Amino acid sequence: MSDAIKHECGIALIRLLKPLSYYREKYGTVLFGLNKLYLLMEKQHNRGQDGAGIGAIKLNATQGQRFMSRYRSNSPHAIAEIFQKIYHKIDKITKANPALLDDVDWLRKNVSFISEMMLGHLRYGTYGRNEIDSCHPFVQNHQSSTRSLIMAGNFNLTNIEDLGWKEEEKHARPDTAVVLDHVAMHLENEIVKVVEKLRKESIQQPEFRNRLRDEIDFKKVLKQSATDFDGGYILAGLSGAGYSFAMRDPSGIRPAYYLQNDEVLVVASERPAIQTAFHVSFEEIHELKPGHAVIADRNNHVSEVRVAPAREKRSCSFERIYFSRGSDKEIYEERKNLGRNLVPAVLKAVDYDFRNTVFSFIPNTAEVAFYGMVKGIEDHLKQYKLDRIKKNKLSEEQLEDIINLRPRVEKIAIKDVKMRTFITQDSQRNELVEHVYDITYGSIREHEDTIVVIDDSIVRGTTLKRSIIKMLDRLNPKKIIIVSSAPQIRYPDCYGIDMSKMKDFIAFRALVSLLKKTGKENLLDDVYEKCKEQMKLPIEQMVNEVKSLYDLFTDEEISDEVALLVKDESVRADVQIIFQTIPNLHKACPKNSGDWYFSGNYPTPGGNKVVNRAFMNFMEGKDVRAYS
Repeated sequence: MSDAIKHECGIALIRLLKPLSYYREKYGTVLFGLNKLYLLMEKQHNRGQDGAGIGAIKLNATQGQRFMSRYRSNSPHAIAEIFQKIYHKIDKITKANPALLDDVDWLRKNVSFISEMMLGHLRYGTYGRNEIDSCHPFVQNHQSSTRSLIMAGNFNLTNIEDLGWKEEEKHARPDTAVVLDHVAMHLENEIVKVVEKLRKESIQQPEFRNRLRDEIDFKKVLKQSATDFDGGYILAGLSGAGYSFAMRDPSGIRPAYYLQNDEVLVVASERPAIQTAFHVSFEEIHELKPGHAVIADRNNHVSEVRVAPAREKRSCSFERIYFSRGSDKEIYEERKNLGRNLVPAVLKAVDYDFRNTVFSFIPNTAEVAFYGMVKGIEDHLKQYKLDRIKKNKLSEEQLEDIINLRPRVEKIAIKDVKMRTFITQDSQRNELVEHVYDITYGSIREHEDTIVVIDDSIVRGTTLKRSIIKMLDRLNPKKIIIVSSAPQIRYPDCYGIDMSKMKDFIAFRALVSLLKKTGKENLLDDVYEKCKEQMKLPIEQMVNEVKSLYDLFTDEEISDEVALLVKDESVRADVQIIFQTIPNLHKACPKNSGDWYFSGNYPTPGGNKVVNRAFMNFMEGKDVRAYS
């Protein structure tokens, strides 16, 4: 993606299902779980670079034992810093007495993070402060271990204010802490009910404590908590009562995968991270079903249970286009198909002129889609060659010319990852931004060739205008065609991706420009008034009023206007923009139908409220996020 945006987060949960002595005997270390957590988090580093944190709870801790540990960091190397701190402490203890390395019981009782339940989190600060206090996991550290909780998540709730979060408060609690409070409240209600039941049965200690922990209905706790949540989420947690859990929103918006065998329960945001960390096959990993939770109780029984009413699955398609790791088996194929599906539009745009067209991509995330596009072009050429040979008597020279016809592929754009723009003045900074990408000189024939460059998505168009198109124009092509493997991004997200302001979207700015050019600018005011009326309705009755403006123009008209907006006046070549179609997106990514960024069809009621609010903010000149 040429326009970098912040997004999402990553979670990593490990529950050891055997005694720690088992891992010491089989794998040679009592740190088996901790080592795996480190690897699991490193393999999801793409999901969060603003901070990280880990928490741990010792299973069935004795009275008075320290049972909970947590470290967090917002440094640029947060994961390494956290684990270095933990390992250094362990090394210091065991170097003084090497025999302790074999004393599993002593280590488990006395050393932090040597435990059966561990939770890691990687944070991308989509909103709010990038301070350590905003880093997950969050803790409810009660003097009673049974009432204690650690939680982290990859989520955004559109109704977080209804749960008690107040943005205007100077020291507002982070939204995850508010969610933790909500779950803790329902846990407390459940504990009170179980306590009353056991007291009626005259159960005494120590049986009372064990029965209390066993009879907590954690499914009920999560089910009651999820009732009030509107948004996309994967929430994971550890309970001092001995429960480990992860629950997914009923539309399946945010991703979650888990591995369960006789040794471990592992939950993560990325399937390849689990495959790599635990050396397991694709088939051994399960996708956590929407509206379900996977729960391990204190007796190591694991179950996947429904905790929210069924809804249509609307998993985020942006995960497949850009955010998730491309090393996932399914995502790799889907990204290739995204490129392949663009081939008819691309060939039409270049008038099937293979001899004077060079195909390339914008590094690095569009590379797989590029392979798919090239494969699709090769398939077209193969059929073209067969048809020509079958239908015509060709001379040896003509036959050789046809056989040698192939797509011209070059690596034209090179991202200079070392480039940093330290200058803050806009005019000077913009000049530096132009050089974030470099070009391969001599890769095309000046004034003869058309350059086709694929990007995975076009959000703001800023880097496209200030850097990429200017850079490509220095090669003096006849025409520049920018191809997006994603459709036009028209609407804000409200489920965890930092795309919330209408004015930021190049497709929306193109819409406004077309309205002005066609004398329909007054419709902006009409829709603004309709949006204000929407805000008076119950959230379940709200509709997306902005759609009516896009309905006035074809996709092609908006694409052409985008091309005009991203072409700087200094650019000499013709510029064309081609976007993926929504139907072709769904063909490429059939399991992830969440397309609200492109279609405006939100999977939860809160989405319609957010898009109307975002439009009102635009009309009122407010440069703020449309959701809390």
